[in-house]
Amino acid sequence: MERIGALVVGAGPAGLMAAEGLGAAGIPAVIAEAKAAPARKFLMAGKSGLNLTRAEPSESFLAAYAEAAGPLGPMIAAFGPEEVCAWAEGLGQPVFTGSTGRVFPTAMKASPLLRAWLRRLDGFGVTLRPRWRWTGWDGAAVTFDTPEGPRAVLAGVTILALGGASWARLGSDGAWVGPLSAAGVPLAPFAPANVGLRVDWSAPMARQFGQPVKGVALRAGAGPWHRGEFVISARGLEGGGIYALSRPLRDGAPLVADLFPDWTAERVAERLARPRGKASLANHLRKALGLDPARLALLMEFGRPLPEGAALARLVKALPIRHAGPRPIDEAISTAGGVCWAAVDETLMLHARPGTFLAGEMLDWEAPTGGYLLTACLATGRWAGLAAARRLQTACARR
Repeated sequence: MERIGALVVGAGPAGLMAAEGLGAAGIPAVIAEAKAAPARKFLMAGKSGLNLTRAEPSESFLAAYAEAAGPLGPMIAAFGPEEVCAWAEGLGQPVFTGSTGRVFPTAMKASPLLRAWLRRLDGFGVTLRPRWRWTGWDGAAVTFDTPEGPRAVLAGVTILALGGASWARLGSDGAWVGPLSAAGVPLAPFAPANVGLRVDWSAPMARQFGQPVKGVALRAGAGPWHRGEFVISARGLEGGGIYALSRPLRDGAPLVADLFPDWTAERVAERLARPRGKASLANHLRKALGLDPARLALLMEFGRPLPEGAALARLVKALPIRHAGPRPIDEAISTAGGVCWAAVDETLMLHARPGTFLAGEMLDWEAPTGGYLLTACLATGRWAGLAAARRLQTACARR
């Protein structure tokens, strides 16, 4: 049986950062990765710009994690937005802050940053073992299926960073639930987060597939209004404006759209009261309000039969959006659920298996897109890596 000092399972952002924390402490880690190459989901996210973090006050940044803000707080305080920016720039990847506070690498891609990161880890003596799929434990040993057959590794410390349960083809398949459940680790059920909505469209809506919807505010249940763009697709509604509300929508809150958030209902009513002549109601709406085709299509889809007068103005300001719930979990950007916080101590070590730490989306937290997801993955990875290094160093000092 192979014996090593430090083992990291999973080569996503959390796992790579855990290996960096170990390496910075002088402990070269072995990273076991089920896929043929590291950080595949990270690279996929980078195709749309790689939103690293968000520049905003610490209180509002932490509030994005809702009830998980408590346990995540010390980790993000230690490695939050400022530290993420400094880390990226230390890898030779300058960053910039967009108008909404989102922070991106100037290169607007993940691949240059990942290459620089892997070079740093190589300098720390980190070894990557691709196509090593974790299967659980055999006593104290960590077990894997590998291209050479089953293997067992006895590690001084182990960090599991196996991701959530979305985008299985990129590695986050949630298969780790079985071994952890068998070990008595308490788990919260997975649920889709940052996910689109299913909508059973009428035939005329096909003309709008692929069209962005702009200038609209959305509200889930009694929550606050939220501005954000989204897209009408053959599968339903997708995009940041929808993702930001995925948690209350997943829990059953109704969705309402304000098609003119900068206008009062009285102003909408005044515009609609203008002479219509022989124009159809759809053309009257388009001309009187300046409705673009996408918003007009939504109004016709969800508002018919359209009322007249003040009732129509109220509908424009609060249009109920009928949907069939969230898209499947594998299509979600991230997931809620996972290992309950009660299962780990303040260092992210499992109570059920001392010496085994967790990081990233395996833990039960969720956050909206906008830099929060990646920051928490990096912060928890670093926290677990440094804690594992301390435990190993303490054990070595006692010998």
